[in-house]
Amino acid sequence: MNNFLLMFLFSIISLVFMRKHILLVLISLEFIILILLLVSIIFCLKYNFTFYIYVMFMTLFVCEGVLGLGLLVNMIRCHGNDYLNSMFLW
Repeated sequence: MNNFLLMFLFSIISLVFMRKHILLVLISLEFIILILLLVSIIFCLKYNFTFYIYVMFMTLFVCEGVLGLGLLVNMIRCHGNDYLNSMFLW
């Protein structure tokens, strides 16, 4: 379980420090999601729970990924690049 915590912390650190391109932010978010899915699978296997919560998480995470890619395509069409500085967010 310590390995998952370490991977989660590294993904949060990469999310904080790599904020130049939207694609890098989306990849960091997907890595966080994969770690959370692995932890939920291990939790379900350890305590003999059903995998309905896993299916629900997968549905929400797929919707989040599609929304992120849709925003990326929309931003490239409108601004011509995927820099976060061109959106004046921070």
